[in-house]
Order: sequence, then C-alpha cells, then structure tokens
Amino acid sequence: MTGELFLDYATLIALALLTVALLLCVVRIVTGRTLPDRILGLDTLTTLGTGYIGVIAVRTGIMLYVDIAIALGLVGFLATVAFARYVHYRGQKGEAGQGDKR
Repeated sequence: MTGELFLDYATLIALALLTVALLLCVVRIVTGRTLPDRILGLDTLTTLGTGYIGVIAVRTGIMLYVDIAIALGLVGFLATVAFARYVHYRGQKGEAGQGDKR
C-alpha cells in the first residue's frame, strides 16, 4: 500500500466520520431542550465544519483551505462567546426580575 493510497483511504474515512458526527449534531440542535444545548450544538457544528475544511485541504493539497478553516474557527469562537454572554445576561436579568421565590 502506497502512502498516497493510504492518505486517500484515511481522508475518506475521516469524511465519513465527520458526516456521522454532523448528523448527530443536527439532531442535538433540533432536540435540544434548552438554549445552552442548542448553542453547544452550533459550536460543535462550527468545529465539524472546520474539520471538513481541513480534510478537504489535505485531500486536494490546496493549503488556502487551512486559512479558511482558521478564520471559521475564530468566527465560531466569537459567536459562542457572544451566545454565552447573552445567556448569562438573560439569566441574571430573569433572576433580578423574579425576586427571591425559593
């Protein structure tokens, strides 16, 4: 088995595993009971997209895809931080408005 053939099989297996993970992630987003569950699913979706781009970069040999994957990772990180701040702010606002009903 040559190295090129091994790399071809490895990238095909990686794409298949990423596809399964993507389907499970979409199920998690749709069936998520709370907003943080859905946010975690969207963050995972961004990470899987970065993985797809990375595997395609290896498969095609075009290293420009690596720059795109890094940019997507940064945007995904910023979106997750923004969503987390929103959830945190919403939780504090909800607690202040309800009073102490324990």
